[in-house]
Amino acid sequence: MRTSLRIVAVLVALGAAGCERDMRDMYDQNRPHADGHAVRFDDGRDVRPAPDGAISRASGALAAASSGTATSPVTPNGTRALLQRGKDRYGVYCTPCHSPVGDGDGMVVRRGFPKPGSFHTDKSRALSDADIDASIIAGFGAMRPMGGRIDESDRKAIISYVRALQLSQHAPIGDVPANDREALERSAQ
Repeated sequence: MRTSLRIVAVLVALGAAGCERDMRDMYDQNRPHADGHAVRFDDGRDVRPAPDGAISRASGALAAASSGTATSPVTPNGTRALLQRGKDRYGVYCTPCHSPVGDGDGMVVRRGFPKPGSFHTDKSRALSDADIDASIIAGFGAMRPMGGRIDESDRKAIISYVRALQLSQHAPIGDVPANDREALERSAQ
């Protein structure tokens, strides 16, 4: 009698363990990824767009930017501390692809990753701060979305630093003090 109870207990335990394994599929299912591709939808995107007329009720740092309801553009404050913070964050998040000078020739590009655009083209200099911020948040081209990794204050700092990089390569000669302008002209000869 005791042996048969033990056998029944072992069989029940094995059966329960098997049920748990089958039920794990519910927990381990695939989740849509923002960059994912899905063959089950005609447009090929894994993440579905919001229905027409949907009203965003999100909150947090990315809510306005991701819903398209942001009203104030990102305006850089050119303080030295902000530029230093921007340089530090740019070094962490941007330099591997965009390079230290912003020409798009970073280390990962030299190892085969697609080359991003240079920050020094007329098109890039014409971008608004809000456009650059949106590119950081949502990604652009081969660039992954970084909005979940870089908070709003650091994005502002990075944008200020990118503007400083752009100015460093394309400053109007009239903005250079006269004595420095003479030194530049002598060194160019």
